Parts: sequence; structure tokens; C-alpha cells
Amino acid sequence: MPEIAVVIIGRNEGARLVACLASVEGAARVVYVDSGSTDGSVAAARGAGAEVVSLDMSQPFTAARARNAGLALLDASTPYVQFIDGDCAMRDGWLVSATAYLDANPTCAVVCGRRRERHPEASVYNRLCDIEWDTPVGPAKACGGDALMRLDAVQAAGGYRADLIAGEEPELCLRLRSVGWTVMRLDAEMTWHDADITRFGQWWQRTRRAGHAYAEGAALHGAGPDRHWVRATSRALIWGAVLPVVALVATVAVPFGGLVWLVYPAQVLRLWRRSGDTALAFFTVLGKLPEAVGALGFYMGRMTGKRRGLVEYK
Repeated sequence: MPEIAVVIIGRNEGARLVACLASVEGAARVVYVDSGSTDGSVAAARGAGAEVVSLDMSQPFTAARARNAGLALLDASTPYVQFIDGDCAMRDGWLVSATAYLDANPTCAVVCGRRRERHPEASVYNRLCDIEWDTPVGPAKACGGDALMRLDAVQAAGGYRADLIAGEEPELCLRLRSVGWTVMRLDAEMTWHDADITRFGQWWQRTRRAGHAYAEGAALHGAGPDRHWVRATSRALIWGAVLPVVALVATVAVPFGGLVWLVYPAQVLRLWRRSGDTALAFFTVLGKLPEAVGALGFYMGRMTGKRRGLVEYK
């Protein structure tokens, strides 16, 4: 197995960071990028033998910027780099499987596997995250925050786009694919993740951030052959903004106009029949509201020249 570097990003992850650091023992190099922790994360990382980068918090924070800070320390002595968030832990055997695939497939730049929620039973929101992580095995358009990448490919692409507050991994993968690299999702356990989403407000904020990412991604690359996130943005705006306005106007102005609202339970029923999961169907439909708020926030910021700050849910 070739030498591997690991880049971990985090802030105030506490015991989760300790578990993350323990799970990557044996890597040739471990870089921890901290974004203003006050819980002893820096000391814990140094105690585990990691190199620590303390991000300059006078500049707007993004996860992409943090990953780039870790990436900047690496060189060709570690040809592969595993990115992992501080609230995750590596699964046994992942790096062996992932590096074997990259070794055998020189045109592949990124491999990812199955990320699982550590406590899906703790809340419906955690369970929804676990479902979200279960992407199809095989050639993929994108990865998430946890992935093993070829260092030279990522460096040649210029790393992550540092100003994106979300969606930076799919954007990087799009640029890599546009120059001939491939992205692969392996049928292998990759990481545990601890979302720790127990309140509706956390779910709303996380979903709003996704809507912002869809709109910004579509603005950047929607005109390309992939139509990057154009469909996701359109769905969010139609179901989360246009239809509510139409339904409100119809309710006030037209006899029986309130029946327009029935399109929402009808959509929940349609999605339930397809998935068999009531909560997934309900929150998929409800999620279009915060997604629309996030998308509209992006457009408003672009019109006014004010970039949206990081949308946090923890």
C-alpha cells in the first residue's frame, strides 16, 4: 500500500475527534486543520502525533478552505490523500480497499465508500442522514467530505473552491471529471459519521444550506453538459417557493382554491409508494421549503453583492 496522508478538519468535536484520530493511526502523515476550537482539540491532535494547522479565523470560514490548508502541506511523498471530517471515524480495511482500487485504475482520481451514521436510532434526522449517505455503488459524479484522492490530480485541479460554503466536494469532482478523471463509489465500508441532529431547527439549517449549495453550484456550472444541480435547484424553487405562493393566492382569490395545497400530501404519497419510508417521503417534500430559502438567499446575496456566511447546524 502506498504512503497515505490524512487531512482532518474540525472544530470543537471533542471525543469525536479523538476517535477520528485513533481511527487513522498508521497513516504516513496526519494533518489536522482546526477552525477555532476551544475544547482542547488542538492539544488532542498534537498528542496523537498529527500536524496541526490553525486556520486564520479573521477570514470567512468554509470547509473547503480548511481542506485546502491541509492540502497545502502535502507533497509527492504521499501520493494519496484521505479527507475526513472530525466528526467521523475511519472503518477498518477502508484504506487498503481504496488504495488497491486507485492502484489498479490509473484514470480514477477519487474513491469513496459507505459512510454510515453512528446513531441513526437517535432521531429521525440522523436516520435520514444515513439514508442520504447510501449512494449507488459504481461510477459517480461526486463524493462527500470523506474520500481518498490522488494528490497530483487534486493539486492540478487547484484544490477545493475555497469560497463555497457547501457543495465543495461535488464541485471539485465535476472539475476533475471534466479533464478526464473518474470518480468511483466502492461497495466498502468507509466511515462512521456522527451528525448529532436531534432538533428540527438543526435539520432546517442543514437543509437550507443544501439549497444554497444547489443554487450556487447551478450558477457556476449549470450551463455545462452535466447541468450541475440545475434540476435540484428547480425542484426546490418550484415546490418550496412557487407552489406555496400559488396556493396562497388561490386560497384567497378562487373558490375551492385551497385544494391546491393537496398537491403536497399527494407528492408525499407518491414518494412513499416509491420508497416505502413515510419519514423519508414527508421530509423530502417538507425539505423543499428550507432548500428554497437557501437558494433564494444565494440569489439575494448575488444581487446585493453580499456573500452568505457559513450555515451551521451544530
